[in-house]
Amino acid sequence: MTQELARAITEDEIRTYEEDGIVHLKGLFDADWVERLRGLVDEDMANPGKLCQELTKEGNPGRFFFDTFMWTYNDGFKQAVFESPAARIAASVMRSNKVNIFFDQLLIKEPGTTERTPWHHDMPYWPVVGTQICTVWLALDPVTAETGSVEYVKGSHRWGQRYRADAFAGDGRYKEDLPKVPDIDTMRDEVELLQFEFELGDCTAHHALLVHGAPGNARSDARRRAYVTRWAGADATYYPRENIQQMMWDPTCAPGAPLDSELWPVVIGEGA
Repeated sequence: MTQELARAITEDEIRTYEEDGIVHLKGLFDADWVERLRGLVDEDMANPGKLCQELTKEGNPGRFFFDTFMWTYNDGFKQAVFESPAARIAASVMRSNKVNIFFDQLLIKEPGTTERTPWHHDMPYWPVVGTQICTVWLALDPVTAETGSVEYVKGSHRWGQRYRADAFAGDGRYKEDLPKVPDIDTMRDEVELLQFEFELGDCTAHHALLVHGAPGNARSDARRRAYVTRWAGADATYYPRENIQQMMWDPTCAPGAPLDSELWPVVIGEGA
């Protein structure tokens, strides 16, 4: 298992990421990584970290499981952060010679889960700003629209707008004076939505300001396990605010400074 890519990411793929805010990348993780991460997912779900959440609302069927910062307490996920292709993918699409891991995450929708992922974009949840911030979303199961493939609003990272972070759990824990995300479901004739089918080893990379959401998992016989890594490039800086997504601990960097810290270490570039 290696950080090196099975193939180079093409200039066309990088331009797609820049223009659309999202690019679908086929087969960049080999079977060894997929199988190892599947085992780590089940290990974490049986003994999750302190930031895990169960996002299925009471009375709804299925299970929508969420955990973050697994790499900080699980050596297998730490290896995935530092040795899998994810960091190289992020560096390539962001055209950055440096990447910090922001955090890793599990987003698991078990069979029959009706809970959807609400429309949102990522950056307002986090204490970071910059143009080089992205997510690598790796499928650990074949994924279709029926099992919960994410929908992305093409080009919405270029709308020039930050929207309020709304808690997936629906408890209003995030508070910032920003406009609400538009109701994309009522705008389906006005925007272009992108949704992909994944085979094992496929991933997407999307910009942290791209608006997206996902249906539940309507299948009764298929899981939707995703291992997600969040990355910051060379221009990202620390932007702390109150009442945003909890981090594992407070970083040592100053507001406005690069993220380089024990919490957000450099994975590629000077200092790695």
